[in-house]
Amino acid sequence: MTDPRAEYERRLASWRERIAALDRINFIISNARLAIALIGAALLWLAFVRASISPLWPVGAWLSFGALAVIHAKRLQGVERARAAERVYLRGLDRLNGRWADSGRVDVRDGAAFLDGHAYAGDLDLFGAASLFALLNTTRTEIGELTLADWLRAPAPLPEVRARQAAVDELRAMLDFKEDVAVLASESPVGRTGLLAAWAASPPARFSPALRIGLAACALVTIALALVVYRDIIAPEWLFGWLFAQVGIVSLWRRQFHHVLHAIDTPERDLGLLAGVLARVESERFTSPRLAALEHALLTDGMPPSRRIAQLRTLVSWLDSTHNMMFAPIAFVLLLRQQLAIAIDRWHQAYGPAVAEWLRAVGEFEALAALATFAYERPEDPFPELADQGPAYEADGLGHPLIAAAVGVRNDVHLGAGGPRVVIVSGSNMSGKSTLLRSVGVSVVLALAGAPVTARRLRVSALVLGATLHIEDSLQAGHSRFFAEILRIRTIADAARGPVPLLFLLDEILHGTNSHDRRIGAEGIVRALVGLGAIGLVTTHDLALTELPATLSSAVNMHFEDRLEDGKMIFDYRMRPGVVEHSNALALMRAIGLDV
Repeated sequence: MTDPRAEYERRLASWRERIAALDRINFIISNARLAIALIGAALLWLAFVRASISPLWPVGAWLSFGALAVIHAKRLQGVERARAAERVYLRGLDRLNGRWADSGRVDVRDGAAFLDGHAYAGDLDLFGAASLFALLNTTRTEIGELTLADWLRAPAPLPEVRARQAAVDELRAMLDFKEDVAVLASESPVGRTGLLAAWAASPPARFSPALRIGLAACALVTIALALVVYRDIIAPEWLFGWLFAQVGIVSLWRRQFHHVLHAIDTPERDLGLLAGVLARVESERFTSPRLAALEHALLTDGMPPSRRIAQLRTLVSWLDSTHNMMFAPIAFVLLLRQQLAIAIDRWHQAYGPAVAEWLRAVGEFEALAALATFAYERPEDPFPELADQGPAYEADGLGHPLIAAAVGVRNDVHLGAGGPRVVIVSGSNMSGKSTLLRSVGVSVVLALAGAPVTARRLRVSALVLGATLHIEDSLQAGHSRFFAEILRIRTIADAARGPVPLLFLLDEILHGTNSHDRRIGAEGIVRALVGLGAIGLVTTHDLALTELPATLSSAVNMHFEDRLEDGKMIFDYRMRPGVVEHSNALALMRAIGLDV
């Protein structure tokens, strides 16, 4: 497989060479435009002030200036697209070099808004600064971001996961396709596809066919009257009177026409963005069932959506031309704006419902491309094996995707499938207990989203997650940390009663109460969860809780160790069987200068 870093560096160098070449050409064109403008001004003076040359000379100069302006605009668009491609590979190299979280790039969107109301997203750092979403998110449209976020927030059924895995695997090496989609979508910050979806879902005006025929008839009458007036067959007053009456008739539908023409303004720009992305998707032929199905779903009456959108954009282009000072009077008397409003509304009526499906497909393509980019950049990370019978979680060499491989420490974690159902993890402060829980949780999120996982091997069944790694008190709600924790645990217990087995991750369980109540309460909670068919991990530095495996056969003890060397705490972050034999709390306090 191609080395991702080398390939990104090669492509980045190629795009930078292209940008430099385009900049040189644009500099030449800019100077040529300036020179032609000066020459045109001189020719204009010679033709109309001195009358020494033909007026065709300045006309020719200004036509040349206009042609160069069109060419220059296309070249500038080429530069913008090249710079967008450059940013794609700069971000890719940031991810490969471990600088993605603090790169300071304004185009990195971390999905912090998706944290609200989610049961465990905050516990596992799924969204927000330096989050899993910030690492994965290469989408450019709102629907792409939302699709990717939804996949991280809710585990998919196993058949859906398998379909996504095949699609991600196919897209993994399709760098040209992913680059083109990213560049096309980057021409708008996030696509504003929310406005487009709202327009498509809104009810059309549904003008009657009789009105369309009537407007066309009015335009024909205007043309006929203009011809007979031109031939001096009737007086001009007849034409002016007809136009006055025509304006009165059309004003009956003025509000509806205004609504249709105003409503298409912003969605049309979004449709242009969507058409470019869809045209690129349509140009590929996919073999994985999921991608092929998505591509087929885009067809509307047998025609690809990019062509349908082109029809609407042609109508809007004609609409824009009605603002031209030369063409506006003709458009006014021929009722062109009103006829275009009816044509746009007919398009809205016929294909508006299909826009939601087009957006859904684009969102899925972008989300799959984001997971495929993650897979390409981590060729050593495998897709998980999916177990139809559960609960099961068996990880060998488990790491965390947000921790650089050079410093990350891998551990094995086996739960269910004939092994222990509960692992009590003891250890001192900062020894790695919480990181282990986050690694397990994030691996399940990635696995059931259809992505590779940071492990040598992972076998996992369908699972729902419950976690208590990030519990805070609430002054507004009047809840202490302990009360907030037991409310969260009640929610986790409710989830355990559902049809899909639960994987619970309880960090420092009930540490907001005394040791006696903590031991009894923790044992009761763990027994209840196991009784409901759940599996999970419980971390603690209270050794009283490590007595639980003595009375619960499906539980085992594991621990993390540390040692003090030259006044510094040393951690190896490796999980070992058994119970930790000492605490480092006093040593840590002394190490920072507290007299205890």
